Amino acid sequence: MSDKSVLNDCFLHDKQRLRHHEALQILKDQVSTIADVETVRLENALERILAEDITAPRNIPLADNSAVDGYAFRHSDFDEAGGFFQIQQRIAAGHASNATLGPWAAGRIFTGAVMPPGADTVAMQEDCETHQQDGKDFVIVPQGLKKGANCRKAGEDVKEGTALLAAGHRLRPQDLAAIASTGQAAIKAFRNLKVALVSTGDELRRPGDLISVGDVYDANHFLLRGLCAGLPVEIADLGILKDDASLIETRLKETAEQFDLVLTTGGASLGEEDHILRLLDKLGQRHMWQLAIKPGRPMMFGNIESCAFLGLPGNPVAAMVCFLLYARPVINVLAGGRFLEPQGFQIPAAFEVPRKKPDRREFYRGWLEEGSDGNTLAQKFQRDGSGLISGLREADGLIEIPEETTEIRKGDLVRFLPFSGFGIR
Repeated sequence: MSDKSVLNDCFLHDKQRLRHHEALQILKDQVSTIADVETVRLENALERILAEDITAPRNIPLADNSAVDGYAFRHSDFDEAGGFFQIQQRIAAGHASNATLGPWAAGRIFTGAVMPPGADTVAMQEDCETHQQDGKDFVIVPQGLKKGANCRKAGEDVKEGTALLAAGHRLRPQDLAAIASTGQAAIKAFRNLKVALVSTGDELRRPGDLISVGDVYDANHFLLRGLCAGLPVEIADLGILKDDASLIETRLKETAEQFDLVLTTGGASLGEEDHILRLLDKLGQRHMWQLAIKPGRPMMFGNIESCAFLGLPGNPVAAMVCFLLYARPVINVLAGGRFLEPQGFQIPAAFEVPRKKPDRREFYRGWLEEGSDGNTLAQKFQRDGSGLISGLREADGLIEIPEETTEIRKGDLVRFLPFSGFGIR
């Protein structure tokens, strides 16, 4: 890169930078799974990413069974006036009966118990009346029951051979229940990524340290650590690296040999003390830098040997926006999952932006509120500074404004990306 291009970088028109969709495409093209596979017991598999497809080896449920406590009978014996059946057997869950029900016979049955041979319908016990006659037990079933009532059929939930879950899926509690229902006790899952968090800058101090004029506390570490908590990773804190190129180079080399991913904040621009960009070019490969977005323009993606590298901006708002839009999906793919893209929806704006720079996608911090007419509106945090953590704290999501938009008037539709869609509660 020539001296002239460095000097003119701050004045580059955004058309010379990567647009948001171009950056996403680069990440989709460049990133692949690097995590190893291991066997995990089902009780330890929550939030793990599947490394195998799960298929039902048999019908679920395995046999026809009762959905209620009641009386099983043959519907063909039933008529419009109801039915008068002799109770011939008792069937509890886990104790299947091999005795076929004869004509006008019923079986006392309990929820989950296998239907006796010949029976196809169950009457709920609270709808029935029992009595004895000639020393025998009978049940009167009321009229109106349809054939198959209160009977769960074999394979009603899942048929044998049905594909339940695909490799790359992140396991939720309901997914574990589905796997357990097949009888499978362990699954193949991708190992959690080993991620090194690195903060850079002479001005940074950790909470609890003394601070003086010119210093700032390292909020980004705790921001990113919290954002990573919802991903399949194991975090290591490498602390704060001073603005010393030789020191940073040594640490990056060592870290790249021990971790799957290095995630840094700061040092992503071309200032004299911004060493991360130059060192990434020296030690590895840079696949992406300088985005036509606000906030978050100096976002880096690359690799040092087999270790992936993500360099986020130093300002907290820009760091969080870039993490959600780019780092989060990259981490999920590296860990064996799919490329995560946020789900948004169109909402009328409750704010105005008289002038917006074209050819740049912007992400405001905002929330939803109820307008005077009762309709839901998107409201924007008043200040746009990328160092204002207060905007992140007040917001419930991001308001995405496309490149071609140059102004926003109240009532214009804007795209709202709720933080919940990024896994933030």
